[in-house]
Amino acid sequence: MVDRGLKYLVSDYQTRTPAKYTAGSWKPFAKALRTAADVADDTSAGTSDVADAKTALMTAAGDLKAADEGTFQTITNNTFWNDTSGNPIYSQGGGVFKFGDTYYWYGVHYTGAELYRANPTRKYDGNVSFVSIPVYSSKDLVNWKFENRIATRSTRIQNGATLGQAGWVGRLGVSYNENTGKYVLATQAYVGGGHGVLFLQGDSPTDTFDYGYFQTQITNSPTTGTGDQTVFTDDDGKDYLIFSNREGRARGFVSKLRESDSLRAEPGVEIRRGAGREGNAMFKLDGRYYHAASDLHGWNTSVNYVNESTSGNVQGSYSSEYVLAGTEKDYSHVTQTGFFVTVKGTKQNTVIYAGDRWADFAWNGIGYNQWVPITKTGARPQFHSVSQWQFNATTGEWRVGPANNYILNPDIQADRVIVSSVRGWRNLGGSVTNVNGGVNGSRFALQVSNSGGVEQRIESVPAGTYTLSLHARGSAGQVVITGANGSRTLSIPASSGWAKRELTGIALPSGAATVTVRASGSGGVTVDQLSLVKTSADAPSGQRYEAETAPAVCQGTIDSNQAGYSGTGFCNGTAAAGAYAQFAVTPATAGTATVAVRFANGSSSGARPANLIVNGSTVGTVSFESTGAWTTWSTKTVTVPLNAGSNTIRLDPTTAAGLPNVDYLDVGAATG
Repeated sequence: MVDRGLKYLVSDYQTRTPAKYTAGSWKPFAKALRTAADVADDTSAGTSDVADAKTALMTAAGDLKAADEGTFQTITNNTFWNDTSGNPIYSQGGGVFKFGDTYYWYGVHYTGAELYRANPTRKYDGNVSFVSIPVYSSKDLVNWKFENRIATRSTRIQNGATLGQAGWVGRLGVSYNENTGKYVLATQAYVGGGHGVLFLQGDSPTDTFDYGYFQTQITNSPTTGTGDQTVFTDDDGKDYLIFSNREGRARGFVSKLRESDSLRAEPGVEIRRGAGREGNAMFKLDGRYYHAASDLHGWNTSVNYVNESTSGNVQGSYSSEYVLAGTEKDYSHVTQTGFFVTVKGTKQNTVIYAGDRWADFAWNGIGYNQWVPITKTGARPQFHSVSQWQFNATTGEWRVGPANNYILNPDIQADRVIVSSVRGWRNLGGSVTNVNGGVNGSRFALQVSNSGGVEQRIESVPAGTYTLSLHARGSAGQVVITGANGSRTLSIPASSGWAKRELTGIALPSGAATVTVRASGSGGVTVDQLSLVKTSADAPSGQRYEAETAPAVCQGTIDSNQAGYSGTGFCNGTAAAGAYAQFAVTPATAGTATVAVRFANGSSSGARPANLIVNGSTVGTVSFESTGAWTTWSTKTVTVPLNAGSNTIRLDPTTAAGLPNVDYLDVGAATG
């Protein structure tokens, strides 16, 4: 047989190059790729041969280990996201799944998403008409390439119907079945007057999927269909449907997908019972399973409620429910539970929480995909509510982004109704409420009156210089920022319309800080879009070496025509193999040092690899991936052995494309 999916996978994986990976991981991958290519060309190969070749190829690809330590990429929440072609990412209620060495993001494109993007200043209740199920691919979980619409309104399902005729399609996930070699999508659907789980399947992760089965009843669930659902794949490759019962949603279940073909959900095992919950999803961290869900609000924001496994069995016993730490002050970064992605990095494991934000609440759907990191440093996991952060998908490391807003619920959107105690802000007397009509057409703002006030304690900020800003209207008031070193006050004059107010140059030591908003008298001051952002750059722990400053050597030209560089220019190397950039570095002590290479690669032809040569010896290879534009700069981090005193670090390109533009090296202090 000829399997279009296997041919696609072989073609895709043939673009991998050995220089990017360790020799030990490349060898089994290359063998699996050769075998898969032979099977793909063999018209007499059977279904099991194709499935075995796919499985072996994906397993070997998933085991590939990068030769370098990857780069940190920036995730910015509270904004619309685009794919690598600049087009909107439309992906609601889906999930991210890793097949081989690539992450695939599946979700639903609803008509409402287009309306929000065109005009995010009003509500669009009920605009969830199905358009398609798009799939995007990524290696770093930040830059997403549109691949295909795996299902559309014209996709045929049971009894001659189409997805366009379904009353509802949503809450989906994808798994790979090792026995059939098929990629199986499970989604909620309301078809022909009945609720159920609709299964579609394709031959590759980006294939056009076909009808598989429609299951109306999962054994042990008291209702047909499901409440909310996601797909969870365990470390052993077994796949599960995580769901609640449809009506009331008071019971949570884990149902194994049938191993023979993944086209049936086996009898569900109940793991929780209590209050109604939605957004049911599962993640695994440090050997424990965590079932998370939100209040039963209909897409509205809430804390995350967690049930934690008490054994090593995903269908075993679970603890009573507790609130996921870090979700309290801003209701999970103004979202409900969407899905989770677990990244097993070379240095640490990190879980990404992918929150679901929709326009019937909050700021009308802006940033309706909100991703934040979850880590576990104590007995329980911790949710980190950050508006911007940076992630390294190779190492699993993350750090707070330079433009992160340290104030939580800054747009006053977490509460879905008018309240007298605003989420994340402690009342200090007087009159306090959220009011309809925020700045720039947003839905809510914060109002304090009658000499009242609110405060928010920020548990930890890094030392540095900050800017405090907000928009205000109405009567006079003030905002006070207090750190361990004292307070600074931003006075707010009376204004009939919205006006931006800003206080710059705020020096804060590391530790806790408090932001206080007060009305100056009986009149009401209304504020919105509060922001506390660090404006000072972190001091390097070692030494910076600019590419344009001697004794650095650039085999090319020193240019300054691409914005965003440091110093007075950057090295634009000659487009040739061996056209190197070299730095002379002088650490005080010998040992292993961390070296960060800042670069930009706006080429559309992909990565530009280079040998990393220290004091004349090649110590590794570095792959400088495309950054999307020559004005987009990124950092690649490696570790190198250095002598005390004089050293040379050379980046020696191995292809005719040469190096990317190189800005500088940051060399950390040598240790060991």
